[in-house]
Amino acid sequence: MTGKLRAILGGMLLCASSAIPALPAPSAVPAARPPSVQSSSTPALDKFEIRAQLAARRYTTLSSEIGARISHIHLREGEHFKAGQALVGLDCSLNAAQRDRARAVLSAAENAHAGNKLLAEHNAIGNVELRTSAIEIDKARAELNFSDATLSKCSITAPYNGRIAEQKAREGQYLQAGQPVLEIIDDGALELDFIVPSKWLAWLKPHHKFHVFIDDTQKTYPARIQRIGARVDPIIQSVKISAVIDGNFKELIAGMSGKIELVPPTGK
Repeated sequence: MTGKLRAILGGMLLCASSAIPALPAPSAVPAARPPSVQSSSTPALDKFEIRAQLAARRYTTLSSEIGARISHIHLREGEHFKAGQALVGLDCSLNAAQRDRARAVLSAAENAHAGNKLLAEHNAIGNVELRTSAIEIDKARAELNFSDATLSKCSITAPYNGRIAEQKAREGQYLQAGQPVLEIIDDGALELDFIVPSKWLAWLKPHHKFHVFIDDTQKTYPARIQRIGARVDPIIQSVKISAVIDGNFKELIAGMSGKIELVPPTGK
């Protein structure tokens, strides 16, 4: 029994070992490579492209200084004008009548004073009456000056060369004092406004020249730095820059935008 049992157990172990597949030998795993380190000789960026917008150097809103009806607007939106040119005419017929009345009052006061002077020479009136008539002349002249000043406001003129940007009132409309009539811009010299990192101030100086590509015209124009902002934004560490287009390009108008390319000087 002992020998027979051994033979049975040996057969069972042999069958069990043949049923288990042999595991493949482990393949060689390549050694992990250390992460690559960027060479210190890699050149730093020497060009920066940022967005910029064209803006008029001067712009303002012209308003009526008196209450009056618009009789005529001489130019329309988009048209050019010269400094001192009349842009808006107001109906000041009532003011003209008041000026004529002031002139008549002044003339009467001067005549009265001249008569009082003759009477005073003959001691027909006292000095009080004479001085009072002189004061009446001053009052009448002041009224006339006020009327003349009011009439001078009946024509709204251009303070500088420029262009009509927007018309805010229409002919025949009655204006209150201070009511806007026209928005105007000086498009003679367009400026570029943009923001750069404050660390660029180490090399970015006034008169630095560069080029700007305007999206609206698909053209590149020469420009130069004109002014650098007076303070740095401490939160985003940036500073405002104002540049000017070098040359007169009639196709450029305020509001256009594009990108500029700033190149630091050699060695920066």
